[in-house]
This record gives sequence, structure tokens and C-alpha cells, in this order.
Amino acid sequence: MNKKLIKSLVELIEGTNIKKIEVRDGDQMIVIETHSPSPVSPAPSIGNSAGEGFKHQEVLPPSEDITQEEKKFHVIKSPLVGTFYRSPSPGAPPFVEVGDMVSQGQVLCIIEALKVMNEIESDVDGRVEKILVENGETVEYGQPLFLIDTNV
Repeated sequence: MNKKLIKSLVELIEGTNIKKIEVRDGDQMIVIETHSPSPVSPAPSIGNSAGEGFKHQEVLPPSEDITQEEKKFHVIKSPLVGTFYRSPSPGAPPFVEVGDMVSQGQVLCIIEALKVMNEIESDVDGRVEKILVENGETVEYGQPLFLIDTNV
């Protein structure tokens, strides 16, 4: 199997509640399991036959860097693991800037995962108070992306 595919699958389930995933391609099968963190992580093993698989240590999600003052805002979180983009293409203006008014359903950013561009939409009406992620940065599942002031 393609090592990039394996790496992408591992990145996809990191930080989620998924404990095990199996992928079959003809007579090849890969099994990816997450385990509790241990002092020594096991070496990965990639197999071509059933039963052998890739073992990956579960990674704890990043701590939420939201201050007490910022808790009064609505938080838009990443629904998946991937690369965060503020604009639809390089050189294009960003979807939103700090201070912009947004409405429910409006696209705020794109997260690329497994070569798929996923538009992330606002689930509330309000004003963009803060953008918590830099363009091109990797984001985790559940990571805060935007703070929206809904009291405007």
C-alpha cells in the first residue's frame, strides 16, 4: 500500500475517538489502532497480509488556548484533521477577516484532508472576533479556529 495513504489515515484519526480502522485493497489489508499513551511507543509495522497492521500511539488533542475573557464568544472548531487555509486559492483574498460580520452558513475557511478541500461554514451569525490559526497550519479535530461574537 502507498505510505502516503497510510500516513494520511493515521493523521485523519489522530485526536478523534476512533479506536480502530481497517482498509482493504485487493489482498492487502491495513489495520490502524490507537492505544493509550505509554512511556515507550511501539515501532510501527506495516504488513501486507491480514492480521499485520500499523500500530500508532494515541495523541492527546492540543489544549484549548482560550482565555477566560474569550469564553464569552462562540467557538468554531475544526471538524477534522487537516491543513487550514484562509482563502480559496493562493493569492486570493481570505474568506473572512477579524471584524467581518458573518452569517450562518457562510464559508470561513477551507481544511484540506486527503487532497479533499472541505469548506468550513459558520454555524452562527455574528462578528469574527479572533482567528486562532495561521494560514497553512495543520489543525487537529476539535481545535478552535475562530471566535465569533454573537452579541452584535
